[in-house]
Amino acid sequence: MSWNILATAGTIAGIGAKSADFMRKNGCKVTIAKPFRAQSAAELQRLLAGIQAVYAGPDEFSAELLASQEAAELRIISRWGVGFERIDVDAATAHGIVIAYTPGMLDEAVADYTFALLLSIARRIHTAHATMSVGEWVPQWGHDVHGKTLGIIGCGRIGTAVARRAAGFNLRVLACDPAPNEAAKNFGVEFVPLDSLLAQSDFVSLHAAVTPETKGLIGEAQLKQMKPNAYLINTGRGALVDEAALARALNDGGLAGAAVDAFVEEPLPAEHPFRTAKNLLLAPHQASFSNETGRKVSAACAEAIVDLMNGQRPKMVLNPEVFDSPELRAKLN
Repeated sequence: MSWNILATAGTIAGIGAKSADFMRKNGCKVTIAKPFRAQSAAELQRLLAGIQAVYAGPDEFSAELLASQEAAELRIISRWGVGFERIDVDAATAHGIVIAYTPGMLDEAVADYTFALLLSIARRIHTAHATMSVGEWVPQWGHDVHGKTLGIIGCGRIGTAVARRAAGFNLRVLACDPAPNEAAKNFGVEFVPLDSLLAQSDFVSLHAAVTPETKGLIGEAQLKQMKPNAYLINTGRGALVDEAALARALNDGGLAGAAVDAFVEEPLPAEHPFRTAKNLLLAPHQASFSNETGRKVSAACAEAIVDLMNGQRPKMVLNPEVFDSPELRAKLN
């Protein structure tokens, strides 16, 4: 058996190149979509005819797309990563399409990166580098990290991994989550309401999933609740934040600084207000981009496709109920 694979995740041409080789060695024909960026539903519709599997980035799989004739042969969306807010899960399940993903595999890399951003903005390392790069010598005054308060919004696997790192810096850690993670309490995490977290925290780190309830969670009102010498770090999802409100708060001195690695629109438009905002460290959504993690996630993404092609259930599936559906498109052994 041979499947046609559409690869939209840019990692397949770099750190995940071996995953493409793996799929080809197992009889798959791999087509790589370019340019590498999140594909809209309209863009995917032009690419999906005759495709059985997508090695997917943060692409838009709408209900309309999944019901289209172009997607009629699609059996699996294998998501490089854990975010699935742009996939209509109910529609995929209704059409018998498996959604594989890689929960737990990115946690440590993202937590490392989050803490790196926290340290950089607190001690203004990025600003010092920028001035040195243009021939200046301007030592930067920052803020202590040890002994301060870190607020974690969304304390699941990644949030808990951040809390574990914070314990080593003698940080007091607050968290807000509708389903408190008991494991986080082992690292001294105290669960509090959002208003209390914002008012008390010197650093606020976002790790919540995007849902109708959390979209725009941090807006103008919430930013005003934060201390004027506080910092915001977002390595979660861009849609958690009102970006225009954050840019205004930074420019008006309402916050000491921020670090943002995820955006509502990616790539970030050249004219976006973040490009000129004060005291802001920007990064191109790379929190999970460590070599070791990238190779593991790429392999898991490819293995899920090959497993299903060979009649086996993939190990990590977002919608396992699809296997009990008479609409299941893949054939299991």
